[in-house]
Amino acid sequence: MTRRVGTRVSVETGEQEGAQETTALKRALTTPLLYFFILGDVLGAGVYVLVGQVAADAGGAVWVPLVVALLLALLTAASYAELATKYPRAGGASHYATRAFGPVAGFVAGFCMLAAGIVSVAALARGFGGDYLSAFVTLPVGLVALLFLALLALVNARGIKESTRANVVATVVEVGGLAVIVVLGAWLLLRGDGDVGRLTQLGTPEKGTAAAVLSGSVLAYYSFVGFETSVNVAEETRDPRRSYPRALFGALATAGAVYVLVGMAASAAVPTARLAGSSGPLLEVVEEAGGVPPRLFSAIALVAVANGALLTGIMSSRLAYGMAKDGLLPAALTKVLPGRRTPWAAIAVTTLPAMLLALTGSVATLASTLVLLLLVVFLLVNTAVLVLRREPGEADHFHTPTALPVLGIASCVVLATQIEAQVWLRGLTIVTVGTVLAALTTVRRTRRADGDTRASG
Repeated sequence: MTRRVGTRVSVETGEQEGAQETTALKRALTTPLLYFFILGDVLGAGVYVLVGQVAADAGGAVWVPLVVALLLALLTAASYAELATKYPRAGGASHYATRAFGPVAGFVAGFCMLAAGIVSVAALARGFGGDYLSAFVTLPVGLVALLFLALLALVNARGIKESTRANVVATVVEVGGLAVIVVLGAWLLLRGDGDVGRLTQLGTPEKGTAAAVLSGSVLAYYSFVGFETSVNVAEETRDPRRSYPRALFGALATAGAVYVLVGMAASAAVPTARLAGSSGPLLEVVEEAGGVPPRLFSAIALVAVANGALLTGIMSSRLAYGMAKDGLLPAALTKVLPGRRTPWAAIAVTTLPAMLLALTGSVATLASTLVLLLLVVFLLVNTAVLVLRREPGEADHFHTPTALPVLGIASCVVLATQIEAQVWLRGLTIVTVGTVLAALTTVRRTRRADGDTRASG
């Protein structure tokens, strides 16, 4: 059974397609499930490994770049809230860019988002097979990554409701683990250990205050990405115009509060140099405080990594499905499982390259490329929300103040200037490939349209 989801304007003609649009996907997400979906995606593996790197760039006042990164993320989140409630489609950023700038821009946005999602899942798969798992068993990272990705694909194909219910449990575990860090940090201070003075130490011998905040904010920004994936399940949300803004801003606010508390606890509990030199900075807090078995915390970290990978995998498959619906990818990717009504073809196509990347790339290389790809997408989304003001949309959709997307555009440019040249080279290569593929797709569609016109004539 299909369900009506509101009016739509044709991307190709710009004309009204009819009073209502239908979706083949099952509308199963409520506001609480969507909230946990976003929260679980944002509270992923990043915070478990990035606190130390932020400390290395910014000094002991880790909480400052975390707050700055939250504010920057909220700028782009406001644009997503308007567009997701105006156009509740699985294509997400690709669909918005297509409507605003045409199919080439839509393909580039979708390709970058799709590449970022696949890269992220591959990085998380390698992270799952790394140090946290070695606390229990030692296995080849590549083998673990392949088995991990295959299992995630099966859970994804099982159904959106089942996947998001698993996410609720995993998110509770993640938040519980971070709460343990906050409590342990407070306990250290109460017993006279730790140093609250580190919370005001901003800057490093190599960087002044401003440079330290900006550099640290780029790393901290990675901890907040994930909210953008939720637009790809708007088509599976029961009431997206009501649910999406509440779930989005609520989840980001929760994640921001948790991150700031975790950053303060870690910095006060562990000397900055030790925190900065650790690949598992939160484990340093556990070991410093005592009372919590390191294996238990490693298990929590593994749940966090798995949950982030699952949600990103859901995003990638829904994005591929939405791009196929817009004619930007082969129509075969719109195939869904009977009964389950999940996009099995898109799930398979996004899982295979993630497996290849997990076997050939490092976590650091994959993660750094992800950030740049997302900044390209965010720049297009913040611009698209302004351009699409010419389309009225539904009367009750969320409307963000014009200043926010403008500031969002500026934030993308500023953050991009802080990314290393070698990452730019990799990122621009991916963007160039996407642009070429977009041009080829446009030529193919034009020729097909001309052929149809001649045939009808």
